[in-house]
Amino acid sequence: MENKKSHRKTRVGVVVSDKMDKTVVVLVERLVQHPKYRKYIKRRNKFKAHDPQNLCREGDKVLIEETRPLSKTKRWRVVKILERLETGEKVAVE
Repeated sequence: MENKKSHRKTRVGVVVSDKMDKTVVVLVERLVQHPKYRKYIKRRNKFKAHDPQNLCREGDKVLIEETRPLSKTKRWRVVKILERLETGEKVAVE
């Protein structure tokens, strides 16, 4: 099978909650320029992402990818854990 390039949106964020089973809440921050004043403003979004093995912990930096609706509010899945909070080590968990 070919390795097809995915056209799904991806975001990098920090896990702010891992209290649910197989679900984490990921906070994604981005900078947008104000249309009139041209100053950069921080915008935040929280996404619920699917974590099937419950590997993510609060504070982990993760890569999430858009997917089909998995529940009422869950439309993203964790692709990999980029960094762990406590150790700061680079991790490639898929």
